[in-house]
Amino acid sequence: MAHDNEASSANEALAPLPASQRVFGWHDHASLWFSLGVGLLVMQIGAYLVPAVGTRDAAIAIVLGSLLGAGLLAWTARIGCESGLASAGLMHATYGSAFARLPVLLNIVQLVGWTTFELVIMREGTQAIGQQAFGLALGGPLGGALTTLLWGAVLLALLAGSMVKLVRRFVSRFGLPLVVLSLLWLTWQFATRLQAKGLDAFWARPGDGTMGMFGALDLVIAMPVSWLPLVADYARHGKRSAGGLGSAFSGTWIGYALANVWCYALGVMVVSVAEPGTGLVTALLLAQGGLVALGLILIDELDNAYGDVYSGSVSTHSLLPHWSVRRWGLLLAALCTALALVLPMHTLEPFLLMLSSVFVPLYGVILGRLGTGQAVLSVGMRRVDLGAALIWIAGIAAYHALAKWAPQFGSALPTLAATFLLAWASRPKATPTAAGGASALAQNRG
Repeated sequence: MAHDNEASSANEALAPLPASQRVFGWHDHASLWFSLGVGLLVMQIGAYLVPAVGTRDAAIAIVLGSLLGAGLLAWTARIGCESGLASAGLMHATYGSAFARLPVLLNIVQLVGWTTFELVIMREGTQAIGQQAFGLALGGPLGGALTTLLWGAVLLALLAGSMVKLVRRFVSRFGLPLVVLSLLWLTWQFATRLQAKGLDAFWARPGDGTMGMFGALDLVIAMPVSWLPLVADYARHGKRSAGGLGSAFSGTWIGYALANVWCYALGVMVVSVAEPGTGLVTALLLAQGGLVALGLILIDELDNAYGDVYSGSVSTHSLLPHWSVRRWGLLLAALCTALALVLPMHTLEPFLLMLSSVFVPLYGVILGRLGTGQAVLSVGMRRVDLGAALIWIAGIAAYHALAKWAPQFGSALPTLAATFLLAWASRPKATPTAAGGASALAQNRG
């Protein structure tokens, strides 16, 4: 692959991927996004839904929010597959080559944050497993540093290889079946406990009123939205044929929606049967066979860290193309490992979730401009698309205004709808030269 070169003067993130490198089919897209959708963080956020809202409202929010959020991912995946552009390329095509540097930079910041957070989650999971199964005291500063460095080293090793080979040879063939078996086992364990406690009482459990339905929807949609700035980096590897475009769309949607529904629901089940004050990881470990299941999910968590840092390296390469994607990936992985050693990441979790207020309107504009059959690069040669930039900034303000003054209506869906409609209504007319497709942006390295 071209991005495996040690150094590159060409900006691969802004150029369409050649057809010879497009190898992902439906199974690859579905396996990748199911794997990325599974995570301890998703289960933990699922646990926040109860008792804030009742079980029935939580179920509606989980299903509806997952379908909507995964649908946005799938829509963006189709654009990425159709154009062959990475996420940074889509931002350049929408906002102009100069202004797009701002959202690209913000994306790099959030990806470094999420990768660091994933390393912290893996460290804490490893410490819990070591204590529960082997009596190892890994909770001190030395134990925490060793486990962090261990996962950081594994992440570096993965980034030294090929992303395409990792997805097709490991995630699709081995990782996916093992994770599915783990989820099935844990679901069976906690469903059995719920049945023993009384399914009717569980299903009729009311909420305490601290969160409304639209607030719950926002919480569920937050996870798929956090992947929006990454999806095109992988979808661009989908086959370019008409069937390939459909595979990118349906594979991404089905894979991620299924994983998101499953993990959110499992989080609700775990918190509903665990003793008060019991953490999610501890509750999973206490389940029969929970050690093995949690260990496999923990390994799958590595996919999330890899997905974040790989996409971060593509975005960084778009700004500084003299280093290859691989080299940037290794540097960012080392940086995230160092940050995981020193930053109190749990206090930064609300900040990371708040970043959805940036990326919901960002992709509302991108979908409005590029997702309705418009030539993808019709605005790609501009340095600044002032209209798109103003709609995005207004969308961020609207997101926070709704959260403060009208929380009962939620923030994500109204902001997304408004920015999409404004971007669609104000989209520039396609020029004859834009119909030539993605080759135009490849000439623009600025």
